[in-house]
Amino acid sequence: MKLKHLLAGAVIAAAAGPAAAQTLQIQASGNSGSFVDLFYKGWAERFNRMTGEGRTQIEILPFQAVVPYRETLDAIGAGILAGDMQAVSYFAGRDQAFSIIGDLISGYDTPDQVSMFCQYGGGKEVLQEAYDSIMPGQLHVVGCAAFTREALVSAVEINGVDDLKGLNIRAPEGLATAVFEAAGASPVPLPYSEVFSALEQGVIDAADASSYADNARTGVHEVAPYPLYPGIHSMAVLQLVIGQRQWDAMSEADQLALETWYTAMMTSMARASFIEDERVKTEEIASGTVTVIDWPQEERDKLRAIAVGAWEAAAAQSDLAEKALETHRSFMKKIGLLD
Repeated sequence: MKLKHLLAGAVIAAAAGPAAAQTLQIQASGNSGSFVDLFYKGWAERFNRMTGEGRTQIEILPFQAVVPYRETLDAIGAGILAGDMQAVSYFAGRDQAFSIIGDLISGYDTPDQVSMFCQYGGGKEVLQEAYDSIMPGQLHVVGCAAFTREALVSAVEINGVDDLKGLNIRAPEGLATAVFEAAGASPVPLPYSEVFSALEQGVIDAADASSYADNARTGVHEVAPYPLYPGIHSMAVLQLVIGQRQWDAMSEADQLALETWYTAMMTSMARASFIEDERVKTEEIASGTVTVIDWPQEERDKLRAIAVGAWEAAAAQSDLAEKALETHRSFMKKIGLLD
């Protein structure tokens, strides 16, 4: 019944003609009630006040509220959803370009650098090209950005690249696995829900997990008291993609409002996430429950040099993936991350 209602609403909006008032139902990556979900919804209210009655409105739906997370693009094409606000890398199975755009493991030092790549370094444009290659004329990329740097949680001290050798590390399939393997670790594919028990039982030594604050909330630091923060590897790129029909039905003013709103929201979320991570980190250090490890820049640079081989192997799988990597490299040279 829910799907039928959404489909009917989308068809009506699509048929209403240019600059028609419409409500864009967008499925996002935040679990219901989570920091991300609540942040998105708060900012959706701001957008709706900005545009006002009779103009474009948005509704942010939580993770998998309507369809499984890898099926959102097809749902947009079918008119069931109007948009997707999830991680770009969810669609790496369609082309390795999405993996390279979505999380260039160990590539950047800060979320702001990733967001600059999207906004000023060609990231948004190459992402649009990737979507045009798999669903021509059906999707419009409003923007992309990163908001947090994932912390690596560990039951043992990892003070540099050499300490990764021989460790069993939980990592998702794809670039993260390839980079850790190249550094001498043994990646173990596990769902996030099993990270705590695997660390507690010694099945793994460390884990690619979530932000510092989220890891602390789930109690992972109780069994992994040596978190690496700021993290050394992952900064997922999130996106706002909406159906081309819905985009074309918006007024130019509403299109500009949505682009501006997305950039402002992601910038604000990055700042709020950083403040929360720092608050929780300070409290845990004061309590003596953790030893936070912050790799020096030379160790981060060593891991980046190792990661280049994994990037190149992934890029070799498609022409578009190669273009995505070259776009990253060009921007990284401009800001001094690569020679």
